[in-house]
Amino acid sequence: MTLSKALRRLPWWLAAAALAIGCLIWIYPFLWMVAASLKTSAEVFTQGLDLLPGNPQWENYERAWGDAQFGKYLLNTVIVTVATVVVVVVRCAMAGYVLARHEFRGRKIVMGTLIATLFVPAGYTIIPLVDLAQRLGMLNSLTGMILAMSGAAHVAAILLYIGYFRGIPKELTEAALMDGAGFATVFFRIMLPLAKPVTATVTVLTFLNTWNAFFLPLVFTFSRPDLRTVSVGMLAFVGENATDWSGMAAAATISLLPVVALFIALQRYFVEGIAGAVKS
Repeated sequence: MTLSKALRRLPWWLAAAALAIGCLIWIYPFLWMVAASLKTSAEVFTQGLDLLPGNPQWENYERAWGDAQFGKYLLNTVIVTVATVVVVVVRCAMAGYVLARHEFRGRKIVMGTLIATLFVPAGYTIIPLVDLAQRLGMLNSLTGMILAMSGAAHVAAILLYIGYFRGIPKELTEAALMDGAGFATVFFRIMLPLAKPVTATVTVLTFLNTWNAFFLPLVFTFSRPDLRTVSVGMLAFVGENATDWSGMAAAATISLLPVVALFIALQRYFVEGIAGAVKS
């Protein structure tokens, strides 16, 4: 390689090196957490930023899964998250389809009200939610938690569907209606399958939001510790006099695996959904 070619490629090498350093800094907390899950609680503090445990403590995962009942918390989280994702996807897709493809009186008011809810802090709605759940007898149950998690406005998801459905040619819907298809047939058999990228995006966003939720599951499981989710279940590692940091790191690592797996499986559709909705 000549000196002139090397000088021309120097900016690209510098950019690649800067990106590599940035990626390392970005993923370092995750790597440290995985390393901490294989250390003793004393090594977590004495080894500082060192990522290599001296003697891997695999029993930390056994203690987190069994003794701390993290397996039960993980099952509760899966049930709540999957049910919430299904409800949110169907509800937001139908709302986005109607707002994008149908003109009706009060449509602008509905849009304005949805956007206005973005400025309402989530903590302000917890009191009426708890009161309503208590009146319905759902306060200490997974069903009540699912309805509370999926009952929010989810404006971002609705806006994504609105942007995507607006980009689909109207002739497709008109042809289906001329063939005798009704609203439900057009939506579930034509429009919703076409919105697969946005559905993947909404699935990932809702999954992350529900999986990592803390405040609402904490309130809904005050008197039922057996119904805790993984985020609330982390409190099991905090004692009166000490905190099991290595066990907590092991539990956190376990809880992150489904999130990473889901994102890897849907990352292509996730990017397409964001790009398609914004472009539309």
